Amino acid sequence: MTTAHERVAREDLLTFVSACFACTGQREFYSDSRGQGVSIRFLHEYVLGNYRSLYARVLACGINDYNQAEIIFRLLASGRRVAPEHRAEEGALIYHALERLPPQRAMRLLARLAEERVNNRRTRAIVRRYLGNAGERELWAVKYRRKFRVAAAHAHLPFDGELASLFVKGWREKVYRTPLFESFRRAHFAEAAIYELPYSIAEGLAHKHNVPRDVFLRKIEPRMTNLERLRLQDATRDALGTAVGFDPARLSPTRLAIYVVSLPAAERQARRAELAAALEGSAARAVRRTNARFGRVACVLDRSWSSSGSSEKRRRPLAIALATSFFVRAAAVEQRAFWTYPTPDELLVDATGQTDLVTPLLEAMAWKPELVIIVSDGFDNDPPGTAGELLAIARAKGLCPFTLHINPVFDDVSLGPKPLGAAVPTMGIRDAEDLPTAIAFGEFANGGGTLAQLSAALDARVAHFLGGRQAQP
Repeated sequence: MTTAHERVAREDLLTFVSACFACTGQREFYSDSRGQGVSIRFLHEYVLGNYRSLYARVLACGINDYNQAEIIFRLLASGRRVAPEHRAEEGALIYHALERLPPQRAMRLLARLAEERVNNRRTRAIVRRYLGNAGERELWAVKYRRKFRVAAAHAHLPFDGELASLFVKGWREKVYRTPLFESFRRAHFAEAAIYELPYSIAEGLAHKHNVPRDVFLRKIEPRMTNLERLRLQDATRDALGTAVGFDPARLSPTRLAIYVVSLPAAERQARRAELAAALEGSAARAVRRTNARFGRVACVLDRSWSSSGSSEKRRRPLAIALATSFFVRAAAVEQRAFWTYPTPDELLVDATGQTDLVTPLLEAMAWKPELVIIVSDGFDNDPPGTAGELLAIARAKGLCPFTLHINPVFDDVSLGPKPLGAAVPTMGIRDAEDLPTAIAFGEFANGGGTLAQLSAALDARVAHFLGGRQAQP
């Protein structure tokens, strides 16, 4: 029998996991970054203080980078409180999560540890191991020179090889044997050497040499990564008259959908076959990676004006709805998309109007699916609250299959993604390809498991996440 304490613990953990998928501390359509920060910090402190071992295991759940960095920082800053029997697993989770963070996020975290004087023995060991074993150590030493130097000094990591000279003399050294260091040095004096560097390093030096933007972009294009090419579509089109090409096959469904919804409708229409094929291919690859399989699925997708996002997350909610439609279609035996404000071609979808979820929900239930997935920010306002009432009635009468509300937006008032009502579980989501994880946790949120079963599910995720790695300090 589940006790009240276990039920509260299960609900607390699910609330925190859901928030860690959705919240990035950035402005949303209905809330500012300050409110976001206050709410997510409270959740981190609360779960860390009450469920430390479970708090660390959330690192294995695929949450977003922002919250992974927050968990790593807080675990390292409070190392004295870890129970001896959990220390090895916690250290392994911290180090493996740090390895998987994007380099810029990881270096920012290491600099924060130094700034806030988190300098216990375990922190120093993990930072030294991370900086000492990095496969791209030379690149990071140049690209994140200040943060790398601060973190290494803080962890008492000796500067071997030419690192000491790079951090002390920089481009004033006479010559380096390390090719990247030497290109970096020469680029301060010779414009031609700029184009031997990665784009992210070369850009600032091009400005120093007053290189015209169109000249720089044309010459540096071979050195750009696929994501840099994607981000610079508009800039290169303005400077060169044409956008540099990127490889859609290397993008996730969500990243590709963000690009698609950013295009003018006329361009989407002209490139419809190309964009549809790219999204279908990306979704199929994501399904193979996640091994997702569904039956007959109805997707109720919110394209109201609030799905246009914020100045920091432009059109992201709309893009996640579009990517979810393609992902589910690739994984399901049969799928139908029911948009608020129906559109004959979802590839041309845009954000418009109020949020009426009841109409597409009724159409979806009439189709008699096995699973209903609702993608919405939860602000059901046309009329207010009716979607939750409809789902409560349908559930009470046994007329509704398992329904999951996935919400890509964190609501600081709700301390999580805003729910539609008690009758439908709500889970936060980072990317459309996280849907299988959201469904798994949504079943627990629907009352389909005990705290012990949820802990066992986390144990399995930890084992898969670590992949047999040895525990770290």
